[in-house]
Amino acid sequence: MGRLSMTRPQARRFLLAHQGLWPPHALRGKAGVLEYIRRVGCIQFDPLNVVGSSPELTLQARVADFRPAMLQTLLYQDRQLLDGWDKNMSIYLLEDWPYWGRRRAAALRRLGDDSQPAAAILDQVRQEIEERGPLSSLELDFDEAVDWPWGPTRLARAALDSLYAWDELIIHHRVHTRKVYDLARRHIPHDLLTASDPNETKAAYQDWRVLRRIGGVGLLWDKTGAWMGMSDVDGRERTATLARLVQRGDLLEVAVEGVNALLYMRSEDQPLLESAQDDDGPLPQAAILAPLDNLLWDRRLVETLFGFDYVWEVYKPAHQRRYGYYVLPILYGDRFVARFEPVRDKEDGHLVIKNWWWEPDVNPAPGIGPALARCLDRFAGFAGAHGLRITETALAALGDLAPHVLPGGCCPHP
Repeated sequence: MGRLSMTRPQARRFLLAHQGLWPPHALRGKAGVLEYIRRVGCIQFDPLNVVGSSPELTLQARVADFRPAMLQTLLYQDRQLLDGWDKNMSIYLLEDWPYWGRRRAAALRRLGDDSQPAAAILDQVRQEIEERGPLSSLELDFDEAVDWPWGPTRLARAALDSLYAWDELIIHHRVHTRKVYDLARRHIPHDLLTASDPNETKAAYQDWRVLRRIGGVGLLWDKTGAWMGMSDVDGRERTATLARLVQRGDLLEVAVEGVNALLYMRSEDQPLLESAQDDDGPLPQAAILAPLDNLLWDRRLVETLFGFDYVWEVYKPAHQRRYGYYVLPILYGDRFVARFEPVRDKEDGHLVIKNWWWEPDVNPAPGIGPALARCLDRFAGFAGAHGLRITETALAALGDLAPHVLPGGCCPHP
């Protein structure tokens, strides 16, 4: 059993290194996407797309040449990634398929009995997909409204969601946010489809789940936050699992200076911890993060270690928002320095910086400007924007640093 001690800067640098953000944009291509997802287990999915979807925004901060088509190819052509349930709706490696046997069985028990509204049409839906190929709910003529665990829905959707929940179907592709399903056996290699669960006992499964979630962030404590979506390991079981993994040596306890709770990290990540503390670390660079970025899964922890208080306000009424509808954090070096509100001008394809806020403890010096300019230029390229504009409000917030921060060719919004 081991315990490490570290300062907050050391903890920050380890987290960033684990997250592929020390430095950002160090990975390249589809291989870089797979390398990152293999390290963290999954990235979270969300259908909202203002200037890119959540998984796309997560990857652009780490993969230098990332474009949305790269993720679509890995998901729906190469089939090396899969839409599934992990940290809520997520994307993970296809090779992880065998580990979710218990989740499939639980979904079948919950949704597969004859009392469920979709039970009577499941065979018909299977037959339709067998004969017609990939289908969405709009292409099935079962329009009756039914009660569903997630609210009222069409019978067609209830049937598809049921078959998807126990992995008889997979998402073949998406048309914007609409899911198109196909039979899993058409796309999952037979050896994976029929593989037994590597975790033979419930305790082994809980060990795997807890280790996977800690790896999803890098450092975690035994508090609600990043543990969302793990109803199969409740709080009491999680505490027992953490103790068991520490005793076995798979986890290390981490005492961080000034933090009144133990944190946990995977033992296998210790070499990365050591390399991240090198005094000759990377020159500070800037990166724009997604609202559901893995680094931000536990926002109380981020506030504790980084001094950054972030709330995604997209679902708040406008009058309750402190910042704006869709606001993204900006990382520079090992600190969060600003947040901004981007929007896409649908008429001319420009990316518009609608609002900008420096963090209260940041006194930006000119040296930060070129890094932010490169970051914004890269972000506009990722978003496929025809150019970058800024509103007068955001320009005023940037202040004297505006000429240093704005990429070449960026101009005020008319």
